[in-house]
Amino acid sequence: MNLSPAIQFSVEHARNHIRDRKVLVITGAGISTDSGIPDYRGEGHVERHPMTFDTFTGSHASRARYWARSYVGWQRINEALPNQAHQLIAGTNLPVITQNVDGLHQQAGSKDVLELHGTLSRVVCMSCGSIISRDEMDRLLHELNPNAKRDLEVEISPDGDAEIEVSEDFLVPPCSHCGGFYKPDVVFFGESVPQDRARKADQLVENHEALLVLGSSLSVNSGLRLIKSALKQEKPVVVVNKGPTKADGLVTAKINSPIVDCLPGLLND
Repeated sequence: MNLSPAIQFSVEHARNHIRDRKVLVITGAGISTDSGIPDYRGEGHVERHPMTFDTFTGSHASRARYWARSYVGWQRINEALPNQAHQLIAGTNLPVITQNVDGLHQQAGSKDVLELHGTLSRVVCMSCGSIISRDEMDRLLHELNPNAKRDLEVEISPDGDAEIEVSEDFLVPPCSHCGGFYKPDVVFFGESVPQDRARKADQLVENHEALLVLGSSLSVNSGLRLIKSALKQEKPVVVVNKGPTKADGLVTAKINSPIVDCLPGLLND
């Protein structure tokens, strides 16, 4: 990829700050767009407003709406494949904190991945804590709703929420252990990252010498606070993102470019 002189200069400037340092990678939804998964706030996209934790837990109707839409959207998430950016990161063996719930870093071969917001591949009962796979949830949803259409060409969000009209008679299975309700094992908007996971993220920042942030607008505090923590520790922070971020003007270097265009120049010797 031939970079413009301005972007090439930005890449070289940023590389000088992370060269020969222990680098921690933090990724957001923008890294998965080349895998066919849209982001929430990317440049040129209509901002999406996903279901909040309070709405999901507040009524059975809201949960039925979520699972009906996820029944369609999960298929797209499940079929997505890692792109060049995921593969480049895996090839460097760099540790990753990801805000994504799609599992693509692990598919690409990354071994040290902290899923800050959880994963769509698991489903947890909100009453007893029992866990089933998302594939098992899919099977249960299909058994209860055999006529529900899912092969639809519709817009989805990074959490698998599909933009469809939901039938009022869509059925959702209760927990097979206690009769409670299932929730995807992800951190919803309005929900806090589990404390042990947040502490592990803090420790990773403390144990590394530089941060490389890829594809995140840093609009969610769980990610932004890690960047602020690194800067407070006087560690360089490099951000690559198409469009503005909440850390613009704070970080050591910002590159407004597609990730796959400049990542080789940042990571390769």
